[in-house]
Amino acid sequence: MPYKLTNTGTIDPAILRRYIQYLRLERSYTANTLDAYLKDLQKLLNYYADEGIDFRNVTLEQLDHFACALQNLGVGPRSVARILSGVRSFYRFLTIEKEVETDPTELLESPKIGKHLPEVLSLPEIDAIEAAIDQSKPEGVRDIAIIEVLFSCGLRISELCNLKISELYLEEGYIRVHGKGRKERLVPIGDTAINRLRDWFVIRQGFTVKPGEEDYVFVSLRRGKHLSRISLFVYIKDYAAKAGIRKTISPHTFRHSFATQLLEGGANLRAIQAMLGHEDISTTEIYMHIDKSHLRKEILEHHPRNIKG
Repeated sequence: MPYKLTNTGTIDPAILRRYIQYLRLERSYTANTLDAYLKDLQKLLNYYADEGIDFRNVTLEQLDHFACALQNLGVGPRSVARILSGVRSFYRFLTIEKEVETDPTELLESPKIGKHLPEVLSLPEIDAIEAAIDQSKPEGVRDIAIIEVLFSCGLRISELCNLKISELYLEEGYIRVHGKGRKERLVPIGDTAINRLRDWFVIRQGFTVKPGEEDYVFVSLRRGKHLSRISLFVYIKDYAAKAGIRKTISPHTFRHSFATQLLEGGANLRAIQAMLGHEDISTTEIYMHIDKSHLRKEILEHHPRNIKG
């Protein structure tokens, strides 16, 4: 039984059923290949749903954003190229069926296959990105807090999106994070990030949040729902561009920058591994071998946001 598409947004299910028939009958794809195409198509449909994009009016720029977001989520170049191949197939079908007037994927380029070393931001570059944010707007106050939490705590993007108010212990200087494999860890948070969060919470109180979304820290002020990973990628890329930074930037860049800044500052490598929640260190090992007060001391002493000039 082939993969069942969900979260299809404004796309008529009848169109998707015809596309599946097209792949199965006209393209003669095997069940496994069909399944793979539909799973890849689901990623595009999720992107459309998150961004409120009409599939009939999608632009090349929006598809480029989608491709960049996939790469920044950690999807390898080969996988991105495969996914974009499926996107082209879908729009070729829509063109044949006259569901769209022109094919927006004609000039869509796949990533070059090769090794990629992660970019790292310097402290002045992070300050420049924050300076590019309009803090007179409610979204600007939120986005400053997002960047400070990413940089001060080294969180993965999924961890930031799922961060809950009920798991913030700001008086104690910690946040509880749910990492890969549902593992939990306590992460120290510095005063700069705490102050930015408090500024955001003042703004957040003046907006309506949808039922079931009240406990999420970072929400869309327009939709009232917690932010998606794709939205965060787009925001951060836009701010980096405004700041004149030409590096390939993503939320994960702040995680790399966090670790690099601590290492350069002389922090204990074991403490950094614990902060990042690497898979080779279990939650039990973290709390058996690293005293939490010592862990917080390591971060606060060596993170550049906490070093007094």
